[in-house]
Formats: sequence, C-alpha cells, structure tokens
Amino acid sequence: MIPISLLIGYCAAIVAASMFGGYLPSLLRLTHVRMQLIMSLVGGLMLGVAVLHMLPHAAADLPTADHLAAWVLAGILVTFALLRLFHFHEHTALDEDDEAHDHACDHAHHHQAHRLSWLGVALGLSLHTLIDGVALGASVMADAQHDTGIPWLGLGTFLAILLHKPLDALSITTLMTAGGWRADIRQAVNVVFASMCPLGAALFVLGLTRFEVHGPVVIGSALAFSAGVFLCISLGDLLPELQFHSHHRIRLSVALLAGIAVAYGIGQLETGHSHAHDQPESHRTGEPALP
Repeated sequence: MIPISLLIGYCAAIVAASMFGGYLPSLLRLTHVRMQLIMSLVGGLMLGVAVLHMLPHAAADLPTADHLAAWVLAGILVTFALLRLFHFHEHTALDEDDEAHDHACDHAHHHQAHRLSWLGVALGLSLHTLIDGVALGASVMADAQHDTGIPWLGLGTFLAILLHKPLDALSITTLMTAGGWRADIRQAVNVVFASMCPLGAALFVLGLTRFEVHGPVVIGSALAFSAGVFLCISLGDLLPELQFHSHHRIRLSVALLAGIAVAYGIGQLETGHSHAHDQPESHRTGEPALP
C-alpha cells in the first residue's frame, strides 16, 4: 500500500504543477532565455534519470541486453513518431523580448510554434504525458521491488515529470491564448491534460496486477521504454539550442549540468546499485522461484 499511496501523492503534485503551468504567463514574465534555462535544467534532469536510474533498473529486470535495447529503441521511435505527427514539443513564451531574440538568432522553430494548432499540440502532449504516467508508475514499483532503501520511491522520475509538466501546460495555454480562446476553456483543457499522468500511472499499476507473475519483466520493459522516451525528449530540448544559443552557452551548460547533478545525487541515496546481482535469475526472468 505504501508505493500506491506515494504514487497517488506524486500524481497529485504533478496535476498541481500542470495546472500551475497554465497560469504561468499571468504570474511572471517568461523571456525566451529564461525558458531555455529552465529547459536545460529539466533536460539535464531527464537525461540523468534515464541513464542513471531507468536503464540500470531495467537491465536488472530484463532477461537479456537485446530486450533492453529493443524497448529503449521502441520508446525513442514512439516519441519521435508523436513529435513528427503532432509537432507538440514547442516550449515558447509570448514575450516582447522573443521577437527581438528571433531576429538575432533566426530561431525559425519559434515562429512555427505560433502557427501550430493548439488541438494537435494538446493531443500530442496528452499522449506524451500518458506515457510519463507509465514511467512514474514503473519507477515507483521498481524501487519498491528492489528495496533501494530510499523512502521516496521513484523520486528522480517524479522530479523530472514534475518540473517538465508546467512547460507542457504552458505550451498549450500559450497557443490557445494566441488563438483567442476564453480563459474557462483554456482551464478546462488544462484540467484534461493534467489528468493524463495519473491515468497513465493507474493503467500501468492495473496492468501490473494482471501480469503479476511476470511483474519484474513488465516493470523492466516499461522502464526501458520510458528511458527511450526521456532520452528523446531531453535531447530534443537540448540539441537544437547548441546552434541557436552560442551567446548563452555558459549559463545553459551550467543549468544542464545542474540537472544531471540532481539526478546523480538522487542515485547516491540508493543503497544498492548492482541490482542484477541482488535478484535471483528466476525473479529477473519473471519465472516463479524454486523452493
């Protein structure tokens, strides 16, 4: 019951963060540079969580390295397909400084964001957030299964999602504001979007109970898939800015390293790192242990 209660608490916090993101433009002035600093920090955290947390846990639960590679690749390709189909991962701020920044940096993808349909963006981000819920559920259950000793199970994944959701909600409400949609409609859309993460987590937990005998393999597959998603999203945020933000490279690089440092620090809270040696082979392959 403790992992489920903690997962519910995580989901509630993520819903609150998503709702907060929809109100960000009215609360503070978000310049393009500030948005990029936030994205670099969160991107570094997501990158660190994927490499330092999700992949080691997944490797411990999956029977072969081929299974691990296949699920990571699946996560990358699914996320790429969503990005290609919906073009949803555009984090922009409607700010006067942005227009001058666009002329200085020739940031073409910022102009594209204003031409996108908010409905396509909302649908793409909702599917992405549904997958985030699966990642959160898998991380919490994996930490509970491996008994890492850290009371806040799945903390790294939770923080990555928590910090990223306001930016996603901001993308939706910014485009809806530019399209002239009323505040109550924007709020209703934001509520639906925010509910996707709890829905994904609930679907994973329910599915896990259905395949309880193969629980470790299911968790490992979900973690490997989620690692691919996190890698694709984080690098999709970080790599384009290498070309467009050479004049802010010090600050952005520090923010990136700070995000990775947070992920590493969370890893140091865990008491066991060689999970593959801690679990018997029958446990990792999903087969019942022999008496």
